[in-house]
Amino acid sequence: MEKIYGLVGRRLGHSHSPAIHAAFGCHGYKLYELEPEELGAFLRRPDLGAVNVTIPYKRDVFEYVDVVDPAAREIGAINTVVNRAGVLYGYNTDKYGLEYALRRAKLDLSGKKAVILGSGGTSHTAVAAAKSLGVREIVVVSRSGENNYENLEKNADADILINTTPVGMSPNCPAAPVDLRAFPHLEGVMDVIFNPLRTGLLMRAEELHIPHAGGLAMLVAQAKMAEEHFFGRHIDDAEIRRITDRLCRDVTNIVLIGMPGSGKTTIGKFIAHRTGRELLDADKEVIARTGIRPGEFILERGEAEFRKLETDILRSLCAGTGKIITTGGGCVTVPENYPILHQSGRIYRIDRPLEELSTRGRPLSAGGIDGLRALFEKRDPLYARFADVTIENDGTLDDAAQKIWSDFCENTRA
Repeated sequence: MEKIYGLVGRRLGHSHSPAIHAAFGCHGYKLYELEPEELGAFLRRPDLGAVNVTIPYKRDVFEYVDVVDPAAREIGAINTVVNRAGVLYGYNTDKYGLEYALRRAKLDLSGKKAVILGSGGTSHTAVAAAKSLGVREIVVVSRSGENNYENLEKNADADILINTTPVGMSPNCPAAPVDLRAFPHLEGVMDVIFNPLRTGLLMRAEELHIPHAGGLAMLVAQAKMAEEHFFGRHIDDAEIRRITDRLCRDVTNIVLIGMPGSGKTTIGKFIAHRTGRELLDADKEVIARTGIRPGEFILERGEAEFRKLETDILRSLCAGTGKIITTGGGCVTVPENYPILHQSGRIYRIDRPLEELSTRGRPLSAGGIDGLRALFEKRDPLYARFADVTIENDGTLDDAAQKIWSDFCENTRA
């Protein structure tokens, strides 16, 4: 009998789990969206091999399993169910995943005070993980508890912050549950959210130079332990890093910025041809929405109105993962665009000699070389501020595409 392996939940949407488990060797792993009344019958199917369990069923499955692992009982949540000869075993692998992610990011909890945002199921996992890692004090912040978002100053001495709320999850990003300036002594920030790769909270930690980690490594690590329960085999922890880094590359967008006429769109086409990734062009989306080219839009309605439209388009394009996104030359003039591009993207600035830039159909580049130079001097520091890497477009366009892809493969890691 072919056995069932997969993820059980109510609304699963896009999930990384099938790709992760396939990378660990479980190629028949599927997604199963169930209504509450279907859960019991599904778990009692004789062809059930093993499943992971997600929202909203991590507590409900206690009713159906026969043996509960101590960690799952302590946390009050089961996220892995294994059928062994008709006996259902319930485990919690999220605790291991969170501990792994914290250790990998070198966020040391030993003897520290930790503030955990949120009081739901994942919060209980974070509390258990923090205790295992030797935390000195734990404070759980909730909307209406003794420690809440209105009195954060009570815990301004926190060393570690762990977010277990969904605030900042795609598509509601770059929202953040708290302002990190409320915790001036932070030594580390962990956000269990994995989509986007960089939440608003993590980008703020990055800006403040606070060590931080997202939820992708936690997701892969908990899957590794689940696979060990599924098939009764040991998997080396090195596989977690390998699969996490590969998944990070798969979901990270390649974002191209630079002066008008620098070759962004054509280079993007070369990368798309080389990699099979979908190319999304912000300027083409302007045409699709308005029926006119960006230059015409600016002349007719003004640059300010165009920038509002452009930001809305970038937000939509960047909600996807694993894409190539080419932007208009002036997108860097709007500070709001940086977190939109950065949240799940590696940003490449295409730099090309001014005398080689095309100005045709570009009203903001008009005025010949002097006009271009004035525009460049205004935007140059903005490009530098946005870009992770600058690529010199001083050879063939395919050469520039190859430079970008080589850098991306070598340096895109979780």
